[in-house]
Amino acid sequence: MSAAQDRVVVIGAGMGGLSAAARLAARGMSVTVLEQHNHPGGKMRTLDSPVGPVDAGPTVLTMRPVFEDLFASCGETLSDHVTLEAETVLARHWWRDGSSLDLHADPEASAAAIRAWGGAEAEQDFRRFDARMARLFEAFKGPMMESAQPSQMALTAKVLSRPGLIPAMAPLSKLMPSLRRQFRDARLAQLFGRYATYVGGSPYRAPALLGLIWRSEAGGVWRVKGGMHRLAHALADLVKRQGGEIHLRTGAARIEVQGGRVAAVITDTGDRIATRHVVFNGDPQALGRGALGPAARNLLPPQAVAPRSLSAYVWSFAAVPRGPELIHHNVFFGNDPRTEFDALHAGKMPVDPTLYICAEDRAGSRAPPEGMERFEIIMNGPPSVRTEAPTQKETTLCRTRTFQALAQAGLTFSPAPAGQPGGTELTTPADFARLFPASDGSLYGRSPHGMMSAFARPTAQTRLPGLILAGGGAHPGAGIPMATLSGKHAAETILKDRASISPSRRTATRGGISTGSPTMAGVQSRSSAS
Repeated sequence: MSAAQDRVVVIGAGMGGLSAAARLAARGMSVTVLEQHNHPGGKMRTLDSPVGPVDAGPTVLTMRPVFEDLFASCGETLSDHVTLEAETVLARHWWRDGSSLDLHADPEASAAAIRAWGGAEAEQDFRRFDARMARLFEAFKGPMMESAQPSQMALTAKVLSRPGLIPAMAPLSKLMPSLRRQFRDARLAQLFGRYATYVGGSPYRAPALLGLIWRSEAGGVWRVKGGMHRLAHALADLVKRQGGEIHLRTGAARIEVQGGRVAAVITDTGDRIATRHVVFNGDPQALGRGALGPAARNLLPPQAVAPRSLSAYVWSFAAVPRGPELIHHNVFFGNDPRTEFDALHAGKMPVDPTLYICAEDRAGSRAPPEGMERFEIIMNGPPSVRTEAPTQKETTLCRTRTFQALAQAGLTFSPAPAGQPGGTELTTPADFARLFPASDGSLYGRSPHGMMSAFARPTAQTRLPGLILAGGGAHPGAGIPMATLSGKHAAETILKDRASISPSRRTATRGGISTGSPTMAGVQSRSSAS
């Protein structure tokens, strides 16, 4: 019982799972991480190219203190293990009329750029909007993002104590209508409306409150040297240095329950790992579809996982670009955002999409590399219940809509991705549905639509003692910092529960080594080495 009580099994090596694993291992618990894929990081994955691995997942890193706190909790320093380079230009934005606008890490530089681009009225509107969102971000940061159990009562009390927040929240308005009232230049409304997609929502259906997401980016954007996947590997190494084990290509088939709480995890190879605490770092919707067996099937209400968030079509490739001068983060807007989000709401590929391009080898003021560069292009897509490979018709249509839109802006690539079915350059919503079971391809879990959607997401603690949730589908939500915070909430929940059921604390010796063929509860597993 003592060994099981001190052991934690983390199912899924995404950012939430790795965050929880590192914190728990640092507190002396025996931590085993099971990951069905051949790499840590979950959606923070890469695809091969002639010039090296290309990121095929998240690309924007904000809220650096979240990661500094994680490494500090393990007695280490973030900068010793991963190099983060601050972006002076947050993103470059392009419109079909030929105009472009840079937003900067320096707010005064952003205001000056907007004035030069759109005039004095545009600058005034931006300054007022930025100030409103800054107040909201600071007000909601503590009671929502940093709280493991967000309380509507506490949040209401916070708002009532500062009644000036109420008009800034625009509680009865959707994001895009609110932005249209705040910006006289429709291009700025389009720009700041796109932040709803950061959490998988439509600016026409998400609450106006989501405008505050801008402030997480305004607080700083960092580029991970070597690619975003390096951060995931740094966290995996952190887990191992604290004594935890990570077993790749090893999934969980089900959990066992005894005496009304978690008792063990059965791996997909039949091994049994005795434990009283399991962190599930998968899409919470998977529980209701039996991913962990019947014991976890009815733990969450339907509104905790539905409606579903957006998915994406993601191109990852290497080529030589020609045309507009790109920086690391670039956004090419479509003509009419309404047509894009109406198509997505109808479950269709957008006709006139906004396209995000990460030019992975562009770094600050340094000259772009000669020859081929690595690119990731993201187009919003609807969720998908299909898991079969895309058809030639779908890939050709996606290729046409992506690269014709960019060509209209003067941007071309040589060679352009071929877009062949089964190829390695394009990831579709159906591919995401297959890669992440029971997700329906949604990249952000539950949709943010609805004023109370933030309270609908499941928190770390489930109704089954010992089963804890982490990841972008759990509170506090989607995005790399939020998923990492969910791991902190999961670890704190377990430590609190452990203190209530254990009269003493075992001290573990750090320095365990993760191997490909672990011994689990006395039963030798098959090799999971690559």
